[in-house]
Amino acid sequence: MIAYQNIIDKIAIDSKNTLNKGVVASYIPELATINLNKFGIHILDAKNNNYSSGDALEGFSIQSISKVLTLALSFGIIGDDLWKRVDVEPSGDPFNHLSLLELENGIPRNPFINAGAIVIADILASHLKNPKEDFLNFIRELTNDPSIRYNEKVALSEKRTGFKNYAAANLLKSYGNLHNDVEIVLDFYFHQCAIEMNCKQLVNAFYIFMNHGTCQRGKNYLNVNQVKRINALMLTCGFYDEAGEFAFEVGLPGKSGVGGGIVALLPNTYCVATWSPGLNKKGNSKLGMAALEELTTRTGHSIF
Repeated sequence: MIAYQNIIDKIAIDSKNTLNKGVVASYIPELATINLNKFGIHILDAKNNNYSSGDALEGFSIQSISKVLTLALSFGIIGDDLWKRVDVEPSGDPFNHLSLLELENGIPRNPFINAGAIVIADILASHLKNPKEDFLNFIRELTNDPSIRYNEKVALSEKRTGFKNYAAANLLKSYGNLHNDVEIVLDFYFHQCAIEMNCKQLVNAFYIFMNHGTCQRGKNYLNVNQVKRINALMLTCGFYDEAGEFAFEVGLPGKSGVGGGIVALLPNTYCVATWSPGLNKKGNSKLGMAALEELTTRTGHSIF
């Protein structure tokens, strides 16, 4: 039996003692106030055992991690029709670049770059009566945790500074790949990114991707093929233009967010979340990536 607790306790100590912790995201003003020295890690295994260390129970803005959850909800609603509006290829570009969107006639490369996630938000805006309320309830249902909420200050901060997202949405609209009003779609998009969760809540939400689409309470949300496709996208596109590096170093499907969170999973085995707000030059958590590389090296458990 692997001693997960011993491993993550050592990882947490080493991370706290590391001098170069990266740089906190500042382009969203509310994120710039986060303490650089925070570090948390939490593991949930297939037998529902929990292992926690550091600041794993402190909430933070999940940002782009939310894109996996909106993808799951929209995929469950419209099925493979989703892929008519968004592709499944790695972009090789930072998450907010727009050049490929124009070259490829308004079809985003994948659902995890900003333009792709905005298309997913548009799909949900078309199919849900109240997108913000319904999406939040979806996450609360996945985690069996009604305390999860939006951070309205972060959502407003994103709206005030989200000029590239407005540009992406209007470009999508010009190609006919945005069906709702730009303001409606972006209001939902800014809120989804501003959901506040901790590491334990994140692994509870992502348990379905480790467990064939079924949550801890036994309710099924996605079929096996849908889970396979979402996990594949996390492996190839979950870290933008650093996805190859994450696959090479860590060897797990996963997703990062500029709030410093990372979620990753090994199907049928465990789901892990880390939080360290300092980012590397690619916009991924510097210590989070190092921690997950250490975890898969020490346990010998990766998809490879």
